[in-house]
Amino acid sequence: MHIEEKQLKDFIFDSGLVSRDDLDAAQGEAMKRGHSLADILVSSGKMSEDDLRRTQAYLLGIPFVGLKNQKLDFAVLSLIPEPIARTHNIVAFKKNDDSLEVAMLDTEDLSAIDFIKKKTGLKILARLTDTDSIKSALLHYQKSLKADFGDIIQKESSVIKTVGNISIEDTTNPDDLKRIAEDLPVVRIVDTLLKHAVLQEASDIHIEQMENEVIVRYRIDGVLRDAMILPKAAGAGITARLKVLSSLKLDEKRLPQDGRFKIGLNGENISFRVSTMPTYFGEKTVMRLLRENVSGFTLEGLGFHGEGLEILHKASKLTTGMILTTGPTGSGKTTTLYTVLDILNTPGVNISTIEDPVEYQMKRINQTQVKPEIGFTFSTGLRSLVRQDPDIIMVGEIRDNETASLAINAALTGHLVLSTLHTNSAAGAIPRLIDMKCEPFLICSTVNVIIAQRLVRKLVGTKEKYFLKKDEIISLGKKANLDRVLKSLKDESIVAPDADWSNISFYKYKNNNYGSSSPSTNSPTGIEDGFAGRVGIYEVLKVSPAIKDLIIKGSSSDEIEKQARLEGMMTILEDGIFHCVKGVTTIEEVLRVVSE
Repeated sequence: MHIEEKQLKDFIFDSGLVSRDDLDAAQGEAMKRGHSLADILVSSGKMSEDDLRRTQAYLLGIPFVGLKNQKLDFAVLSLIPEPIARTHNIVAFKKNDDSLEVAMLDTEDLSAIDFIKKKTGLKILARLTDTDSIKSALLHYQKSLKADFGDIIQKESSVIKTVGNISIEDTTNPDDLKRIAEDLPVVRIVDTLLKHAVLQEASDIHIEQMENEVIVRYRIDGVLRDAMILPKAAGAGITARLKVLSSLKLDEKRLPQDGRFKIGLNGENISFRVSTMPTYFGEKTVMRLLRENVSGFTLEGLGFHGEGLEILHKASKLTTGMILTTGPTGSGKTTTLYTVLDILNTPGVNISTIEDPVEYQMKRINQTQVKPEIGFTFSTGLRSLVRQDPDIIMVGEIRDNETASLAINAALTGHLVLSTLHTNSAAGAIPRLIDMKCEPFLICSTVNVIIAQRLVRKLVGTKEKYFLKKDEIISLGKKANLDRVLKSLKDESIVAPDADWSNISFYKYKNNNYGSSSPSTNSPTGIEDGFAGRVGIYEVLKVSPAIKDLIIKGSSSDEIEKQARLEGMMTILEDGIFHCVKGVTTIEEVLRVVSE
């Protein structure tokens, strides 16, 4: 399957999907970076992936199908064996009387088509699809087969109440606990739990010991979901195994412990950050999944746009000062900073980081992990980093007065400093720094931009268009400045120049599952109610002269935010509404996240 770059470019221009100027700029960037025109158009946000795939399908004369969030009939899916489906990226999704419709990434894979034709005796109708659809469909094998992960764990956990003559729940002897942790059923259960979480793209695993059972939950797209319930006897063995992997003390059950380990799966390295906490019925274990060697993010791909994107690009080109990101745990702050670092990572600069933990590994960046147990903290690490002749410094988190003071001093002495703070809004970062004994005049001299962010789930599958009622517009207008949002939508040509809120469309999930009347709420892919994946919504506060005056006067965060909004800053809620109009997410999802 191949389409000439010129053919693709001409068709996109003729169809009006992208302007000539944008196409020329994208082609120039593609040649410069050695990427395809299609990749640049998608990563820059000029075209959606679905629009690109449909364009390619049209040029090839092949129907396009999207299978994300579709509930597939396992009887049809299993007509193609799982190894063939994975090897050739081909899945069966619809069976007619004498034909079988299959979705493929490469419709010229004739060997796969011929094999399926001989196996089924049916006429094969090839359809073009995208990578996410194939990935989503393949996960149905994991859920539907009798050798499903949950069944494996349930079967194994029923035979591990004792190892040899050792009672798993009662023993505290380190040698006995190590034998339990290395017992084959326990190893299989833990390996299955980890593999299952990675396949579902979970960000966290919770293993919670209750009075009569062990509950395993995965956080997928920011939402915790029950994965399985295991017998009480399985809990101690699982915890012991995870402690061995993380090099934790097996016999210490009274105090919290933190550790880390790494596995390789499907050619990808995944680190697990492990935390154990004693609870009433036993130890609770929580693991954060961190995919290493992640790169290729763009600010546009993260959800930045318009004036906020321009402000951040300008701030990243400065050689001194600070860029701060704020938000709750798990809101994507580190990913934002790493994306900025990826942009700045050129042979002409020395970039050093001090983190806890090192979440992504990046080439040509000197990354250091703190070790508080030996006295190597953010403050001691940062004090040493400034002697390493860095141009750009990233501090994983500003947690205390000393780290804040050192970061500001580094920004004053010729370094660009990137870091994170735990505050709910961009304006809230100022009083937080003042609480850390930072002088207001030093904050004014160093802080260039403050970003606040949240992550919202992305709407996928077929979307249904609808319009807000008058009372809904009024209600939403009490929470956000809709005039500012409308102006931004018009400036970025998302809506027509004469549009108003009465004729601006919003979107929700439209169920069109094959043979299903409602979206699955227990989907093995982690897709729920038409959502899959997440994107950021932001407020980008530029520290302008007027805001510097307010900081010097000791103004509150509300006064600083009010001034920033007068200068054009969109709040997180307003940015969320902007993304709703684009069809990226729903109003309900934005309100859920912003109200948290």
